Amino acid sequence: MTTFDPTAESGSEDEKPQGQGKLKEQKQALKVLDVRQFTVSPDDDDIRIDRWFKRHMEDVPFNVVSRWSRTGQLRLDGKRVSPGDRVNAGQIIRVPPAEIERPGRVVKARTDLSQDQIDFAQELVIHKDKAAIVVNKPPGLATQGGSKTNTHLDGLLDALTYDAKSRPKLVHRLDKDTSGVILLARSPGAASFFSKRFSGRTARKIYWAIVMGVPDIADGIIDLPLSKQPGSGGEKMHVDEENGQAAKTRYRIIERAGNRACWVELQPFTGRTHQLRVHMAAIGHPILGDGKYGGKEAFLTGAISRKMHLHARRLRIEHPDGHKLDVTADLPDHFADTIENLGLDLALGDLPLDEEKPGGKAVRKQHARAHAKQIRKDKRGERRARGENEGQPVKAGKPSKRPRADAGKASHKKALPHKVKQKRK
Repeated sequence: MTTFDPTAESGSEDEKPQGQGKLKEQKQALKVLDVRQFTVSPDDDDIRIDRWFKRHMEDVPFNVVSRWSRTGQLRLDGKRVSPGDRVNAGQIIRVPPAEIERPGRVVKARTDLSQDQIDFAQELVIHKDKAAIVVNKPPGLATQGGSKTNTHLDGLLDALTYDAKSRPKLVHRLDKDTSGVILLARSPGAASFFSKRFSGRTARKIYWAIVMGVPDIADGIIDLPLSKQPGSGGEKMHVDEENGQAAKTRYRIIERAGNRACWVELQPFTGRTHQLRVHMAAIGHPILGDGKYGGKEAFLTGAISRKMHLHARRLRIEHPDGHKLDVTADLPDHFADTIENLGLDLALGDLPLDEEKPGGKAVRKQHARAHAKQIRKDKRGERRARGENEGQPVKAGKPSKRPRADAGKASHKKALPHKVKQKRK
């Protein structure tokens, strides 16, 4: 007669079948083995953890990283971490087991480049070192892919790996029809280094352009805020005095072709979309060939090309090795032909880089910290003075005159439709 044993039903380890216990141990071991751990390299120091995934685990989308964070599966040195938290070199990132690919999800495979594409990409290189590659992008080649854009520089970067462990990374972009210097970083650390120089506005970018007409001021600064133009789907920018983002451009006339056109140097002090094109059109001198912002008035007749005449001529930026990377790019054929057809002297083009740009983000932060420190000191002085005067009799007299909050502020209005300042010598 068989008796009922409650321990058998509850799963006593001694009375379980041997196969079931081994299966459980194998599953636990497999689960532990599937958990991955990665040590943060010096190249990834001080980046956001979601950015780390984008660099090293491109197949893991941001929503998965966020879910791992919310459920405590993602750990940094054993502690829970958010996608926006930053990692330091030497820390250990614990990544949960890889998830089974959901049916229907298509991962786009990177296509192999043909030999012609590899040769074309390598011919664009004008500088190469262990941290950076600089290419001279031709007009008509998009920097990155998009709607109906299958051929682009980003898709050719596998041809520029050379002896590095991975393909180079774009640090900044140029418009499709703008030619010239583009900087590529050869490692994540170099990408972070160069990106900070661009965002801090310490990188110096010099453009050449042919513009319609001749500005009255030969060396001026255009200070006009820009925003996306409503109804254009974000494809077009316009001057927006009320809600636009600050945008500042310096221009210098290199040489004039009578009164119908001139050759100018442009230096953007900010990096807004289409900034140079919008600013020059706003002061009545659109860039030659830029029908988007200059309309019919942006073209010359005769043998002059109808392509846009805007070229990123020079880039000067700090290098991770401590020196200055200073590189120039030759003009595309249509721009060089226009220089010749207008009777301009190409030897006059490279003007001296005579001064540093106005303070960038780092300088503004430094001033803000100093200002905040001074305010705290003043408040401590006020509290100390109030403490010393407590209990003392109040003297009769005239009430003190407090300065108005707006005293000393000069009211001014920005000149419309544009504002151009004479550059101080």
